[in-house]
Amino acid sequence: MKLLFKQRFFSWLDSYDIYDETGETIYSVKGQLSFGHRLHIHDRSGNHIATVKQVLLTFLPKFELYKRDQYIGCISKEFTFFSPKYNIDFNGWQVQGHIMEWDYEIYQGNHLVATVSKELWNFTDTYSMDIQNPQDALYVLMLVLAIDAEKCSRN
Repeated sequence: MKLLFKQRFFSWLDSYDIYDETGETIYSVKGQLSFGHRLHIHDRSGNHIATVKQVLLTFLPKFELYKRDQYIGCISKEFTFFSPKYNIDFNGWQVQGHIMEWDYEIYQGNHLVATVSKELWNFTDTYSMDIQNPQDALYVLMLVLAIDAEKCSRN
């Protein structure tokens, strides 16, 4: 399953639309004005289904993941010099990134869960997500949002 994650043009808050291969909007993401990033994910009917919330007052960036209002895990950046590394307390997943953090893979053990690539020649942040199991799409989206928010926090 391929999804396209695209930031909305001229948005003051973090707002994204996620499209499937046919161009249909599958999810929408709306940022909430708060200290730190708080991203609410809605399904195509507008129902709130998940939240990615930045934890403040931590040495390295950390994001909690909620499905509806239930905590399901977190992702935190680890200290490294070159290749980005994230500690994921969720599904036994691991992120293996490349030096610029534009392209990375998500694994569960040796099994590839998803490949994420940033499309460079766009006016807004745009990522292509190739997800092996469609049931993992929401969770992959949550991780991509957290990693993108962490990168935005540094800039």
